[in-house]
Parts: sequence; structure tokens; C-alpha cells
Amino acid sequence: QQATSTRGTALLHATKRNRSTDTSISFRQTTFKIMASDTSAEASEHPEDDIHTGLDDKYWLVHKFGGTSVANADCFQKVADIIENQAKISPGKVMSDGMLVDPQMSIAVVVSAMGGKPKTTDLLLETVSLAAERKDVQPTLEFVTEKHRMCLMGLFPDSEGERDRLLAVVQQDLNNIKDILKTVSLMKWQASRISELVSGFGELWSAQILTAVLRYRQHKRSKGTSESYLRHEYVYLDARRLIIVDEEAIQNGAIDWRSSQAKMKEVYEEEMARIEPSSVLHFVMTGYVATNTQGVATTLQRDGSDYSASILGRLLQANSVTIWTDVNGVLTADPRRVPHAQVVAEVSFNEAMELAYFGAKVIHPKTMQPAISATPYQIPLYIRNTFEPSFPGTRIFSTSTRHEDLDKVVCGFASVENIALVNVEGSGLMGVHGVAKRLFGRLEESNINVILISQASSEHTITFATVASKAAMAKETIEDEFSRELRVNHVQSVDVIAPCAIIAAVGDGMAHTSGVSSRFFSALGDAKINVLAVAQGSSERNISAVVLERDSTRALRAVHAAFRLSHTTIRVGIVGMNDVGESLLRLLEAQRESLRSTFDLELQVCAILPKIDSEVIALVEDDDSGSASIGYNDFEMLNGPIDNTSGRITFNEEKVAQIVPSSGLGSLKKILFRTDYNNHILFDCTNDEEAGKCHAEWLKAGVNIVTANNTGLSGPKLQRDELENAEKRMGKQSAQYLREVTVGGGLPIISTMRSLLQSGDRIRRVDGILSISLSFIMFRVSPPKDILACSKFDEAFSKGAFDGDLSLPADSDIGEACTFSQAVKEAIALGLMEEDPTKDLSNEYTSRILMILARELGMVDFELSDVQGASDKVVESIIHTTVDYQNIPKEMDEEIKKRVDTARSRGCVLRHVASINVQERSVEVKLVEVPDHHVFAVNPPSCECVRFFTHRHMTYPLTIQGPSAGADSTASALLAELLQLMRGKSSPRSVALSRTGSSASLTPSSVGILPPSPK
Repeated sequence: QQATSTRGTALLHATKRNRSTDTSISFRQTTFKIMASDTSAEASEHPEDDIHTGLDDKYWLVHKFGGTSVANADCFQKVADIIENQAKISPGKVMSDGMLVDPQMSIAVVVSAMGGKPKTTDLLLETVSLAAERKDVQPTLEFVTEKHRMCLMGLFPDSEGERDRLLAVVQQDLNNIKDILKTVSLMKWQASRISELVSGFGELWSAQILTAVLRYRQHKRSKGTSESYLRHEYVYLDARRLIIVDEEAIQNGAIDWRSSQAKMKEVYEEEMARIEPSSVLHFVMTGYVATNTQGVATTLQRDGSDYSASILGRLLQANSVTIWTDVNGVLTADPRRVPHAQVVAEVSFNEAMELAYFGAKVIHPKTMQPAISATPYQIPLYIRNTFEPSFPGTRIFSTSTRHEDLDKVVCGFASVENIALVNVEGSGLMGVHGVAKRLFGRLEESNINVILISQASSEHTITFATVASKAAMAKETIEDEFSRELRVNHVQSVDVIAPCAIIAAVGDGMAHTSGVSSRFFSALGDAKINVLAVAQGSSERNISAVVLERDSTRALRAVHAAFRLSHTTIRVGIVGMNDVGESLLRLLEAQRESLRSTFDLELQVCAILPKIDSEVIALVEDDDSGSASIGYNDFEMLNGPIDNTSGRITFNEEKVAQIVPSSGLGSLKKILFRTDYNNHILFDCTNDEEAGKCHAEWLKAGVNIVTANNTGLSGPKLQRDELENAEKRMGKQSAQYLREVTVGGGLPIISTMRSLLQSGDRIRRVDGILSISLSFIMFRVSPPKDILACSKFDEAFSKGAFDGDLSLPADSDIGEACTFSQAVKEAIALGLMEEDPTKDLSNEYTSRILMILARELGMVDFELSDVQGASDKVVESIIHTTVDYQNIPKEMDEEIKKRVDTARSRGCVLRHVASINVQERSVEVKLVEVPDHHVFAVNPPSCECVRFFTHRHMTYPLTIQGPSAGADSTASALLAELLQLMRGKSSPRSVALSRTGSSASLTPSSVGILPPSPK
């Protein structure tokens, strides 16, 4: 919120009243209007900000505009718009704040030299350097002249006189600069005093130009109209007339407040005497420049213009100081390194100083000093964007309300790069008085600045950080100081680690809030970042960690997301665009916004490999923003004409995806993985052995795998061992291999098995129908009796939730048996079988599932050929011949019918059952005759049914039953695995349960996470 909106609610406490109507009131013989808006809520939010009078009992606002804000003619006009809006002369498009239009309200503007590339100040300093080297300065001076001439042409197109007057001022000053540079050239000496004098001219020019622009615009408004206007007088003010610096007080000088205040009063009285009593006085002052106590021109050095504005605010006892720049405010992190950094609405002075120290470039700590020390009221500072003036920006004041929200205890993160960590270690340091004094005293004598100190309570080591350029000198200095201790081994070593970076979390709300450090360091640990040193003051306002510089960007992103200051970005790759892959891509696209709002997860599909032998589809603009993601339409468009030279889509101007030439399975990891991101996930939707062979390699690279492909875990023993080693390669920080879907699709079979074992139960036996295709086929050829009655009961009892078995063809009778060949054709048509149905009918698929389950139970010695070879085949002859599954020989139908009839004669049905006997350490796959009313007999077609016989479930087994087929359910299961993986890193926000039809879903603010699928 802006000072003008908060303080502008009333002139005095006594004048506060209802402002819902357009009213006029009288104050000090002057009439003014109240804007027709109600800002009472805003007024009460910061009661300490109620407006107060300053110099001459007036109400002052200070606005400072940096070099980027006055880079050219258009920028000057934007600045003039803002100033007039703040003075309520011309509202324009700037955010209205409901402030009173009061003739006692005055604005003071501070302006920097013209920015742009190159900046005026840099050009002027360059002339001093060139002169000291006796090089030609004329081209640079001419460039400065032309830069200002072009600006004046744009500002005063129809006022040649004003344009020429200002250009003459610039040229006259440049002539004076030439005379100064002649002296520099003769002496070959670049004195700092001369550099300060020359570099300050840019502010003089821009302040005079802005003053002229404001006067010119007011003249144009009043010209040719009889309407009376309140006159605003814009007065150019050279800061050297009033800002006095005592250069001998401290290093870099200090403001002589007594002298400056006297000068301010003197200048104000002089200017007021020149204008009409009814006019409103506004100052336009130069930034950066000042005068020392001897009356010699000087500068306020780095960030001097911001400092000038803060000084002026204190001298005027202003209600606020607004710094207008090219960013929207103080950000939660450097946006170049954390793309989703946000603007902080408000921070305290202490928080802003911490952030500024750690590299936040929006405001310098010295700018805050006058605002903090101002009397009788501290002055709030505002950071706003000249080029987006409607944005409220950031408020910096003595307190911040952010700490009241436990989810926002940290206001931002910052980093200091190019740091060296020096570690002094030795038993001779323990309990010895004066060691720290000797160490840091010698460093101070060598002019080595210590940035961070960390020492364990054992006193065995002292660690500190300094700039990397001073690391070698620091090491030599310490070794010299402790030479005797090093000789007798009381100090074992002096080690330097570089380059490093300091990552700092800043926030007043961290004080007395438990769990902040845990979240901070857990985020770094999850990102696999090693912390070299830690420091935290007793104020608890700052937690600093030293990491290797190469990890600093990843560290910033990890902690930034951990405190919900941005979303956790997950780079996603998909292997296999079959039915499951396409359904998954649609699901990720549909759920992207819901996952972002509910779980703070930003899913970015970056790479797709449609087939094992195809080329990779990747993002065209794979930048740090994380905003782009390949959608289903982007994937589909690649079926259109492709430009083979570039691999890009040629028929769509806004291309999101592209085909990467000469890419494939081997290059997928390289395209997906980026070191500056912490979360990478590959979905393997295939059942291809070549893809399974790559799983271990992807895991070693740090890519998490969510797989429906069971060939990796059921391949040769060497491959399985390699996968196991890859899962354990980095301990708890290893990439995760999520395999639930490989066994039961959407059914929680592996997770249930693990829960039983982890809770102390002992599994004795597992059996079940594990193949959905053979579940369907055996149900069709050998249906149980009275199954139709069960379906009718479910339809009636569920009140519409059950709508018949949708896996059956429309013309099929659920209780009527069919031939084996017909059942196979139906299974193929429904997509229940592998591309090669032989893999199902030969028990290869079931054998692979058994191997995965057996591995979970510690039975790792099985090979696929052994399990498959010993299994009971549905039709043995299928294994040894090539079969056209659309025209299966009648002999096979007769063979199956014979077994079905035999089972029926015994009151049984034929079912395909796989078993694991843990006690005997054996596995088997058989066609089993089961009683008509057994759970396996009535298991619906295309459903799996798994039973766990355990120590605790001895009388009746724990049974898991349900459909595991279908692209949609498998895709949902894959996404659920991803959410399970990220659950520890990103918890959901508050949600509500919503129901639509027969679907229920968790929704943020009534927006469904999982929309119901159409039938």
C-alpha cells in the first residue's frame, strides 16, 4: 500500500469523516476537494502511518526516479504522469489512492542522471579516465550531447526556445568539463575529487529537464481555457545548496544534519518568496551530488540518488519516500535465478537491510538510515515501478505484518557469490583465551573483511567466510600468525574451500517460530546440496548457509519453493505415447493448474519420446521460467508437416514443441535433466525391454522414475542388481524408482505388501489373478453361475453408481460362455492385451509380475525363463507356433473347451492364478479349477484379485480386488505415484470435498483436481 493511500485519508485526525460522497471542506482559508472514494479500511491497516505535517507545517511526499526511469523522452513523460497523478493534477492510469487534494500537500522529486545504455554517469566518468590517459574525449562528450539533444527533441517538439535553452545549459556545462579534463590530461592524474565533480553533472541536467517538462505540461493544460487551475510551482533545486557532508566524520562521510536542516529552511524560504502565496510548491532536486563542509562539490557515492531522496525526506519530515525504479518492488529472490520470485508487499527495515546486505539490489542499506533516524516520525519507504505505476510495490517500514502468517515467516532469500570458506582446525584452539582475538585481529590488520563466522562449541575449529579474491592472503596471514602452533601441531590445518556462496533466509517472523531451520535445511538436503557452514544470530532474523557456488542456484530454488514463495518445478519426461502415454499427457495438462494451486507443484512436460525408435519431442523455449509445457495439442500438431532442417513445426507461429533431430532413447536424459533444477521425473508408459535397460542409468543421473514398464525389474539378474545399486547409490538422497503400476496398475498391491511387512506382519503366501487379459478371457470362456444376478443386485443397490461391466462388448451376455478364439479377439479389441498377445498367453507378462512381487519378499534368485518355463500355459501350442490371433485354429478352441467342461462337471470354473509360497520360496502360474462361488470365480472380467495370507490374516486373507486395466486408470495411478513422491516436499493447501455425479475429488476453492472422465 502506498503512503499516499494510507496517509491521504485525512489532513488531520480531526478532519477524518465519511468520504463516500463528493464533499468540500474549508481549511486555512483554502478550499479543497475530497476524492469520492472510501479508504477507511486502508487507513486503519497501518495506524502508525497517519499523515503528519513537516517543513512549514505542510504535508510532504518525496519521489525519487532512477536513471532507467529517465532514460529517454518517453520515460520523462511517464515520470511527469506519475508526479501529476501524485499531486492529483492528472490521474491518468496510475493507481488512484483516494488522497485529499490539498494545497498544503507538496511533492519533492529527486532525479538521477539519464540512464539507458550507456548511462550518462558512466560516460562522464569515462571521460575522466580517457583524459588521464591523454586519449581523445571529444567523441564521448559529443555522444553525451547527442543523447540529451535527442531527448529534448522528443520532449519539446513545438517549443524550440525551451529546447535550445536546455541544450545550451548542457553544452555550457560540457565546455566546463572540457576545461577540467585538460587539467587531468596535463597531470595524468585521475583524482577522486575530480571524478566526483564531473560525474555529478548528469543529475543537474536531468533535474532541469524534468522541471522544464512539468512546467511545459502545466502551461499547455492552462492555455486556451477559462477554467481556473490551482497553480503548481515546480522549482529546480541543486542538492549542493542544502545537503552538507562531513567527510572527516567517518569513512565515506556523514550527513551534517544541523547544517543541512538550516540550509533546507533557508532554501525553502527563498523559493516561497518568489511564488504566489496561493501556489503549491514542488521541488525537483538533483540526486547523488552534495557539498562538503568546506563548500566543495562532492557526491554521495554508490546509490547516492536514493540516499539523496531519503535525506530530503528527513529534512522535509516527509510522510513517505517512494523510490521509482524498473522493478515492481522487493522480490523474494533474484528473478534471474529463481524465475518464480514474487514481489513482497511489505518488509521491515531490518529485513530490507538483511536482504540488501546479501545482494538484493533494489535498495541500499544507507538509504534507509535517514528514514529510520527521522524525528519525530520514522519515514516509510516504498519501492515502485515507473513502467507499471498501477502496481502497489513494496512498503518498507519499522514493522511488517508478514510474520503473523506462519506460512510466510520468511520474506525472502538472497545469496552472496564468489566467497571463500577458510577453516582453522586444531586441538590447540580448544579453551585457549585470545585465539579469536589473534585470528580476527590479524585479518583486520591485513584489510580482510570477514563476512560470516561459524564455530562449534567444542572450539576445535573456527570457520569464516571472506571474498574469494582475499582467500590466499587470509590463509598466509593465519599461517603466519599461528606459525608456532602449526609447528607443534596445536593447529593442524588452515584450509580454503572456494568458490562458495552464502544462501540466506531472511524474515522477522522466524523469531520464536519452531521448524523454520528444519524446513530450510531439509529443502537443501532434498536437493542433494551439502552445507559447508551455518550461521544464525540470536535475533533469529537470518539463517545463513554456505554451499558450493555451483550449487547456489539450485539451493535458492529449493529453499524458495520450500517456504511456498514459489512453486516446486518438476521437469517431466514421458516415454511411450501409446494409449497410456496419451492419457497421461492429457491428465497432466488438465491437472496442471489444480496441482499448482493445491500442492504448489509446477509440472513442466519438457520431453516426450513417442516410440523407442523415434526422435525426442522437446520444448522450443526450454528456459528458466518453467512456464512452458508440452500439451496434448502440441504433441498432436507434430503429426503435421515438419521442416526437416530445423525440426520445428512449420504451420504454427507459436511453437511450443519441436522434434530434436538425431535424438532418441539415449539422448532423452540429456534433454530432460538440468543441474539447476531439483526435481526430474520420467514416466515410462511402455512395456519395452530397451526402455527397461535404461532405468538404472536414469536413476544414477538423478532422474526419478515412475514406471508402468515391468521389464526393468524382471530382466536378467545383472540388470536387476544394477537397478538395486542405482536405487541405493546416494542413500536417502537417491532418485526414487516408483513401481506400483508395474504390478497392479491402479491397485495398491506393492504398497499394501510393504505396509504389512513394515508393520511387523509376516507374509506366508500371495496368490491372485494378475493378468487382466487372461482374467477377461477365462471369465468369458468359463463364466460362473448366477453372475448376472450379482450384476443386477449391484445396479439396484448402488443406485446408479454401478452401470454394468463396461469391459464387455455391447452385444455380449455376461453369463454366457464363448469360445477361446472369440474371447481373445474381444480382449484385443478392448486393448487388454500386449501388442504381441503371445506375451500374455505364454505367461511372460504374469511371470514378470511374479518376479517383482517375489523381489519385494526377498526372493531374488528367479529368472524369467525359469518362471515362465515352469508355468501352466493356456494353450501350449501357442508357444511353438506363429498364430494369427484373428483366426485362431479350432483345435485350440477345442482344447480349452475340454478343460472348461471338465471343471464345470466338478462345479468349478477355470481361472488363471499366480502364486508365491514364501515358506517354500517358490512361485507358480497355473490354470486352476476354482469353486463357482470362490472370489476368483466371481472376479469380474478385466479385474485383478490378489490375496495376502499373513501371520495376522490367517483365517481370511487380505484381498485387493479391482480393475487395473484402461489407459485412464493407469495414467491416474502414475500421477498418484508422482504426488506420493512429492508429498514430503509439498503438502496440500486447505481443500474441500466436492462431488460431481459419481465422481468425488478434492478441490481447492471448489475447483476439481480430478475432473470426471466422460464415458
